[in-house]
Amino acid sequence: MRDLERPGRSPAHAPTAMAATSHTLSTQAAVDVLRRGGNALDAAIAAVAVQGVVEPGSTGIGGDCFCLFAKGGTDEIVAFNGSGSAPSGATPEWFAAQGITKIERQTPHSVTIPGAVDAWDRLVRDHGTMALGELLQPAIGYARDGFPVSSRVSTDFARNEAILSKEANSAAMFLPEGRAPKVGEVLHFPKLAATLSRIAEEGRDGYYKGAVAEDIVGFLQSRGGLHSLEDFAGFEGEYVTPISANFRGHTVHQCPPNGQGVTALMLLKIMEGFDPVPGGLLSPERIHLEIEAGRLAYRDRNLFVADPKYADVPVEWLLSSAHADELRGAIDPARALTDLPLFTVPKHPSTVYITVIDKDRNCCSLINTIYEGFGSAQTAPESGVVLQNRGMGFVLDPDHPNCIAPGKRPLHTIIPGMVTKDGKAVMSYGVMGGQYQAFGHMQFLTGLMDYGLDIQEALDRPRFFPDPYIGKVEIEGTMPSETVAALTAMGHQFVRPGSPIGGGQAIMIDQATGMLVGGSDPRKDGCAIGY
Repeated sequence: MRDLERPGRSPAHAPTAMAATSHTLSTQAAVDVLRRGGNALDAAIAAVAVQGVVEPGSTGIGGDCFCLFAKGGTDEIVAFNGSGSAPSGATPEWFAAQGITKIERQTPHSVTIPGAVDAWDRLVRDHGTMALGELLQPAIGYARDGFPVSSRVSTDFARNEAILSKEANSAAMFLPEGRAPKVGEVLHFPKLAATLSRIAEEGRDGYYKGAVAEDIVGFLQSRGGLHSLEDFAGFEGEYVTPISANFRGHTVHQCPPNGQGVTALMLLKIMEGFDPVPGGLLSPERIHLEIEAGRLAYRDRNLFVADPKYADVPVEWLLSSAHADELRGAIDPARALTDLPLFTVPKHPSTVYITVIDKDRNCCSLINTIYEGFGSAQTAPESGVVLQNRGMGFVLDPDHPNCIAPGKRPLHTIIPGMVTKDGKAVMSYGVMGGQYQAFGHMQFLTGLMDYGLDIQEALDRPRFFPDPYIGKVEIEGTMPSETVAALTAMGHQFVRPGSPIGGGQAIMIDQATGMLVGGSDPRKDGCAIGY
């Protein structure tokens, strides 16, 4: 339990149902759906649609979605992969012929076919109790009638002001006064409201066919993109078989590749072999072990994780005890490893994570993203759809498992999580922050299960991340200076992140009492609310 004399927040407690998101308006939308009789899946979709309006730098209908759903609170987890794919004309040979050696963010080639709307539509039809059109009404209302810019969202606008100003459509939508909006200013997105209304009336076809698809495809083609109307009309997400690993008597479930959930499970298997360090969670000795485990696991991620339809992803080997032992054995408890390669991967993406548990104990763990802040920063002119830059997860080396190919999905960083025990779901959780997410899952769960933090404290803890892009450890300013000095002496190199590392939400079912306990990350503008 936290020191009640210090700033902070306590976990939320409730008997019936609960939602936790990174924005208060989104959480409230979810709770409203629950009170009207909707289930956890309904509430999560309503919430994420709102976030695509009020937190536009993090998510939206131009992005992708993954979901884990535990119906009735059992351990039979449904997993859905709603990540988008490359256009049918995207071949490494085409890029080579154009002299393109790298997929850059602010180009049409970074935009994959968005998968979120298809995922929302399919999940609601298969597992929801309300119509998608009804669930989209709160988002339509905020886009049409306006919403106030919140604190964290304002900083995201400011951080992306320069790139948004380079795009006429994006600048008109997000910089209406020629500058980033400030806290409390009211924004309206009438074009996005009209697009959401079309989806509400027509379902997925209102997005993947007709005027909206024509607007997006025409815009991308005008910039040299390979996208076609056929690519949009034919896109479908898919149900997949979850993967899992045991940790401290619990089973942790993740979506399989092309996502990096396997990396989170690898990290847990490595850390399970270490006893909690007597010095505590933030001791140099413990932090060193987590950093080194992260560096090794992310090395494997970048070597092997890809779309399993196009590459052999050795999931069973990656999650084997023998491999975990091998990685753990490579860690020197006193010194940082020096022989890990650097990788070229995208940096600092943005995402939203939502968790909802309803009165029947259906548990929904849902994550939605446009990747970096405001995605590719490109906005379709008539529909108001901000387009993701997930194509940056591809490489153009034909020998690499993540080489671009027609219809192929890139390496994905977004990963919803679910924890079960003794045949029952006990927690729905997720951590935001792009590359950090797999590492963040490990940090959250080890804080909870190894060091006895409550659900909010586990989200609050100071964060660090061995970023594979820069080869250094990002570390938040809340870390004690003497700890940083001790780790520097062990060979680690540190940098401050450009913004707080990630975010997260979680809801736990207390199996003894049946009560719900939730937390929401202070690095964002959200909250957990139950009743």
